[in-house]
Amino acid sequence: MTMRCDIVSQDKSLFSGDVDAVIAPSTTGEIGILPDHAPMLTTLDIGVLRVRMGEDEEAFTISGGVLEVSANIVTVLADVGERIDEIDLERAKAAKERAEAMLREGVPIGTEAYLQIQAALRRSQLRMDAARRYRRKKRMPSAPREES
Repeated sequence: MTMRCDIVSQDKSLFSGDVDAVIAPSTTGEIGILPDHAPMLTTLDIGVLRVRMGEDEEAFTISGGVLEVSANIVTVLADVGERIDEIDLERAKAAKERAEAMLREGVPIGTEAYLQIQAALRRSQLRMDAARRYRRKKRMPSAPREES
């Protein structure tokens, strides 16, 4: 048995399809959703959201949002979201370096600017870590075997 899953961010649809499981970073910890899950609504934290279809898995970085489960339908409305396969590591690294440089400039702790820089630093680090951990490895073609 499967369930329907739709994942959207503010600017685009990230995924839509039938899945066996959804693993999401809620604000109270990582949660797993399987078919016939009880209805629920929860807020999402920054982290990696994964969907499983048999042996296959797709992963996304998300930064906040909500997840709703009802009648074998999982709907994720992410504040910010991105497919891990689409992450530009160089761009994420540059964003991390910019945020670190701003923090070194002495932004007063606890200010709105400080909190925004901390959030940007956290998002860029998540994107880099997720890409390294979850990005599908490209398989190298094996050399032809010689028969003896």
